[in-house]
Amino acid sequence: MGIMTEQRAGFKSMQESTKADWDIISARHRPFAAALSDRIVGHLKLLGGDTGGFAVDRLQHSLLTATLAHKGGEDEEYVVCALLHDIGDTLGSWNHPDVSAAIVKPFVSEANRWMVQMHGIFQGYFFFKHIGLDANMREQFRGHEHFERTARFCEIYDNPAFNPKLECAPLEFFEPMVKRVFAAPKKPRRRIRSTKTLVTRASDKLGARG
Repeated sequence: MGIMTEQRAGFKSMQESTKADWDIISARHRPFAAALSDRIVGHLKLLGGDTGGFAVDRLQHSLLTATLAHKGGEDEEYVVCALLHDIGDTLGSWNHPDVSAAIVKPFVSEANRWMVQMHGIFQGYFFFKHIGLDANMREQFRGHEHFERTARFCEIYDNPAFNPKLECAPLEFFEPMVKRVFAAPKKPRRRIRSTKTLVTRASDKLGARG
């Protein structure tokens, strides 16, 4: 028996690509996208063991935040956002909220995306004064429709989730939630505002084909 070769597109530059090429790419993209939740869980595990000087490691902090949100009666999407709010720590050492927000953006509401992206500044209300920054930096967003939601997230879920004595659900408890939230992106945005948005829509379409 001969060795089966992987079917690949034949173009060497995008402008040379054909529909047949993109049919191949689309077919490969579907199973890759379907396994996103597994990769996210795997990346979360990278947060374990690194305390960064805190009383708990980064994974336990994430689990504690999600546990508190779950106990607080928040819906599944919110709980998953609580779980992933610091997933950007490993690759976004200076802007982890932006990285975390970019990961969840296609799958969650705008309210939850904004909460994840802005939580770093809002969390600073509790400690920025100790590192020479303005603890009231969040005030620049006062009046924003998601201000109170984000302030509440930080105050009752993110802020107290550094206590190693708190009950903490294991990662396995949240894995089915992650799988459901990341099962498929929410409906693509219809208004194209920039080239970046156009690329995002093209990616959405690529993942949705089938």
